[in-house]
Amino acid sequence: MAGARDMDVRQIDEIRAFNRFYTRQIGLLSEGLHKSAFSLTEARVLFELHAGGAQVVGKLATILALDPAYLSRILTRFKKAGLITLATDSKDRRVRVAELTKQGQETYAGLQAASRNDIASLMTPLSESQREQLIAAMKTIQSLLGSDDAIKAADHSKPVLIRDHRPGDLGWIVQRHGALYTAEYQWDSTFEGLVAEIAAKFLAHHDPRKEGCWIAEHDGRPVGAVMLVRESDTVAKLRVLFVEPDARGLGIGKHLVDHCISFARRAGYAQITLWTNGNLHAARKIYEKAGFVMVAEEPHHSFGHDLIGQTWTLGL
Repeated sequence: MAGARDMDVRQIDEIRAFNRFYTRQIGLLSEGLHKSAFSLTEARVLFELHAGGAQVVGKLATILALDPAYLSRILTRFKKAGLITLATDSKDRRVRVAELTKQGQETYAGLQAASRNDIASLMTPLSESQREQLIAAMKTIQSLLGSDDAIKAADHSKPVLIRDHRPGDLGWIVQRHGALYTAEYQWDSTFEGLVAEIAAKFLAHHDPRKEGCWIAEHDGRPVGAVMLVRESDTVAKLRVLFVEPDARGLGIGKHLVDHCISFARRAGYAQITLWTNGNLHAARKIYEKAGFVMVAEEPHHSFGHDLIGQTWTLGL
């Protein structure tokens, strides 16, 4: 396992500094969370009991990664305060089951409302675009560091729909590219301008027999997109592939690229080409798995950064 010696100390210290900043901003260092009588750990216990219903105490300790004795003391206080019931399992008297009472549900609802008010106050000074940028950055952190297994399982249980673009979708693609690439790679607005040019050209000259733009929907909302445009009579070009941070890991990028490849074959193309940059590692992995081969690369300065541009092709 990699340790501090294997990593850039500056990077480690930047993350630690962010952690200190963020915990101060949302009040996690306060004695009572959201000016309540509950600590962060106690609020997490209430949350799990609200979200999961009646819980076996031993399982609850595992979910929260808490020392069983420490959790037991918290639950005992909650029971005395009338927030939970603690019952013995009918099949095994050694097993205790905790469940929120009506008072406990009301207490949790109060904490949730206070939490939302605190976050609303935190975001009020920001513009709408700044809020979207902040959310995109947070989703990136969650995506890179991993999320709860139960959440991932729930996400995988919902189907992904690939559909043709509709009015308004191209504007959404431009906006999300601008916000995401600024948040994730600190690219400047010239990248959003490039995507806007691609979208405008597609809308002006779209030939549905030879070109397409597709939107991935998950759980009823758009979470990704891709475009295939005519480069020549025999060559198509794949463009503007992206997936929202909170939808990554579901295979959506692969679905979109596979859809492009199938369309290109039906349209009679002999080859698909694409241009990307060396630092877009997730996209490159998708292209490699689909059979694309890098045929050229060259350094360039674009979007406010020194980058390595790459051309990839796939024979059909």
